[in-house]
Amino acid sequence: MTTSSHQSSFRRIAMWSGPRNISTAMMRSFENRPDTIVVDEPFYGHYLQKTGLDHPGAPEIIASMESDWRQIVAQLTAPLPDGAAIFYQKHMTHHMLPHMSLDWLSQVTNCFLIRDPLEVINSYRRVRPQVSLEDIGFVRQVELFEYVQRHLDPHPPVLDARDVLEHPRLMLSQLCQKVGIEFDERMLSWPAGSRDSDGIWSRYWYAAVERSTGFAPYRPKNDTLPHDLSPVLNQAEMLYNQMAQFKIAPS
Repeated sequence: MTTSSHQSSFRRIAMWSGPRNISTAMMRSFENRPDTIVVDEPFYGHYLQKTGLDHPGAPEIIASMESDWRQIVAQLTAPLPDGAAIFYQKHMTHHMLPHMSLDWLSQVTNCFLIRDPLEVINSYRRVRPQVSLEDIGFVRQVELFEYVQRHLDPHPPVLDARDVLEHPRLMLSQLCQKVGIEFDERMLSWPAGSRDSDGIWSRYWYAAVERSTGFAPYRPKNDTLPHDLSPVLNQAEMLYNQMAQFKIAPS
């Protein structure tokens, strides 16, 4: 049975990201800590069920996951098992649909992971060629960030993926300090391969991270963008810049 003294010292960390970020690598980083359990996009099945979007493996994903968002919230806010001090939750911002209450965010430490929109869009369209602004999560990310600012924390941590790749030890150390946990060197590397904690959608999206053993050095991308996606990029850049002004500086 979980003790009250244990529960007084734990952290639930909700990392809010859009797709095609380093969100899975961040999950690997935290999962490599011996004191941490993780969960991979717990609202994905509910999101697909409600939206009917044609994502790779959608029927299988829906069938494999809890579809009641209230039950998912109950799982995310339940006591941690003995031996775990940190519950790292990898979330996609756009999975939080308008009908879902945000009250439970008061029970987690909310953090935000951003990435340059051009890199996001070009990575996303390799799996799903049709890309909308809603698909890549920037709109909902700003909404969630502003909600947290207004109601819970005026200065929630914001990490930029490029900063993490260029300065992994520094940025993770600063993140740990801001969320009230000790940095662990084991966050910087992990064994290659899949994990039991990975969502079943990993076969479509996780090829690169499954080959990884740590945060790959940042390399600028020279990809061009189809002209018809320019409006999506322009809107996403405005939203990204709103978030970027609050990011943790690599200093």
